Formats: sequence, C-alpha cells, structure tokens
Amino acid sequence: MMKKKILAISGSTRKQSSNEVILNIIADWYADTLDIEIYDGIGKLPHFNPDQAGEHCPDVVKQFQDKIQNSDGVLICTPEYVFSLPGSLKNAIEWNVATTVFSGKPVATIVASASGEKAFEALNLIMTTLESNLPDSCRLLIRGARGKVKDGQIADKDTEDQIKALMDSLADVMEANEPVSVEKV
Repeated sequence: MMKKKILAISGSTRKQSSNEVILNIIADWYADTLDIEIYDGIGKLPHFNPDQAGEHCPDVVKQFQDKIQNSDGVLICTPEYVFSLPGSLKNAIEWNVATTVFSGKPVATIVASASGEKAFEALNLIMTTLESNLPDSCRLLIRGARGKVKDGQIADKDTEDQIKALMDSLADVMEANEPVSVEKV
C-alpha cells in the first residue's frame, strides 16, 4: 500500500520558526506511514493578481497548485502576525481561490503562536470557504508556542498528544476521502 501524501505548509517564512519545527517533527514522527513534503516556497510566490489567475498563472504558482492537487491532504501550520494570518500565507492561499484544488481536499490546520485566536478563526474560515474537508478534529490552536516548542522538540506532553490526535484525524479523513474503485465488467 502506498503512503498517503501530505503537503505541509508553514505560514512563517522565517527559518527554524516554531511552525517549521513543528512540521519537521511531524514529518519525523510519521516518516514510516506518511509521505510528508514540507513546502518552502510561499515566500517565492508573486503577489496575488486576479488578472494572472487561471491560464495566465505564473509557473511557480502552477507548480504550487499541482502540489496541492496531487496530495492526499494538506497540513498548514502558521503563526499569527498582528492578529491575522501572515501575508505570505494569505497570498499563497489567494492564488487558489479561483481553482478547485482545495474542494473536498482533506486539510488540517495548526496555529502555533503567542495567542493565535484571530489567525485560527481566519484560517479555518478561509479553508472552509474554499470547500476543503476540514473537520473540527483537524484544527489545533497552540497558545504560547515558544514555551511549548523548544530546542527543536515539543516540550509539552499535552501539545504533543494534541498534534498526534490531529494527525490521526487527518489520516482518517484522507482514508475516508479515498475514491471508491469501480470494477469494470
């Protein structure tokens, strides 16, 4: 059986951010059972321009959309900047508004920040609006992230358990989302 493929996106463009560390930890934890690719290109995407959407889309954006389309699920882990999503993450998501790449796609969201409530609400509203498959069990808010992610590790057992529960839920959603094969007669 092939491993399910997850595209993991960090909302932070800062190297070794808490969000990137969390994604790397998850990739390590699930290396035997899931194929997790951590996308590092949101900072390279051009500013969203509706005139360039669709067939006029820049190649780098098409490649990003293909990665989403070809994944079994998407995992987004982001900080909160000034009570909102980081601009680079919002920009990356906006490139997909006129597409169907997120329609029905299993998605899990983690907001890991000092507070994070506004970014958590915004991200989940946006992903629901894009018709992604985002059950409540695939949404996690980690308040006080810097105290819970230290030295490249999850330093809080409850947070570790919550992340693992979220990933188990995402795996279940991806499994249930699998197209039913039809036998040809």
